[in-house]
Amino acid sequence: MFLTQLFGELRKLFARKRTYIGYIVFLFFEILVLILWLQVGRQQFAELAERNFIPVEILSSSLTATYWMMVASMFLLGSIYFALVAGDIVAKESEDGNMRLVLSRPVSRLRILLLKYLAVLIYTVTFVFFVGVTGYGMAVMAMGSGGGLFVWNPDMFILTIYPDQSDAFRRLFMGACLMGVSMCVVSSLGFFFSCFKMKPAAASVMALSVFFIDFVLQNIPFLASFKDAFITFRMANWVYVLQEEIPWDRIIESYAILFGLNISLFVLGWMSFQSRDFKT
Repeated sequence: MFLTQLFGELRKLFARKRTYIGYIVFLFFEILVLILWLQVGRQQFAELAERNFIPVEILSSSLTATYWMMVASMFLLGSIYFALVAGDIVAKESEDGNMRLVLSRPVSRLRILLLKYLAVLIYTVTFVFFVGVTGYGMAVMAMGSGGGLFVWNPDMFILTIYPDQSDAFRRLFMGACLMGVSMCVVSSLGFFFSCFKMKPAAASVMALSVFFIDFVLQNIPFLASFKDAFITFRMANWVYVLQEEIPWDRIIESYAILFGLNISLFVLGWMSFQSRDFKT
């Protein structure tokens, strides 16, 4: 019964037109990036590879292009659509009066919220994989399937080359999995505000405000020594699986904190939702 209800929530989620805005925008974004890559980036990367004695087939490969598309877009662009969908999931039904009808049946509010929250998390993780799969598919069509993976992240002090394609693909797949888990924090923020008595747009804006404030503070130079205290820095720790020697202790610590934050946001949202009056 629980799985049947979860599938019902997913059907409702994907029946809304705004759910597909992110998919469409990312497809256009990936096409634009690949066009720019072929017109401008390929020559620059060839020169960069020659200066640093890196094989050009690694620096300019489909896996490297997929990595850069995901890194450059998911945190700032993807967070908008995660907050939009999550902020809509409860607040929209409350605004339309559907929630009052649902609560008239013998079902607990906790069960309703749990189903909606799981639907949002599934949407978030699958969206990240959608971006990765479509980005890789377009990169393969433009550049071919050969080559390895070049990873450069100055913020995390990572510079790694994977000449073996199977190892590179495995690392990038692990990174996509952890990135999907990281982005669940944005969805949890949107869901948290959606549980309050406010408009869906307000819930999305509040979630994005918290996320971007944390991101801006994390990048202020005089707060560099306190980076571990910021959620966006912990979310970015997914990239450590692309390091040659994976620091599992650091990854486990960061994702334990993110998991605790997600649970806390859900519980606080549930407490607020539990106290609301839908009779009037």
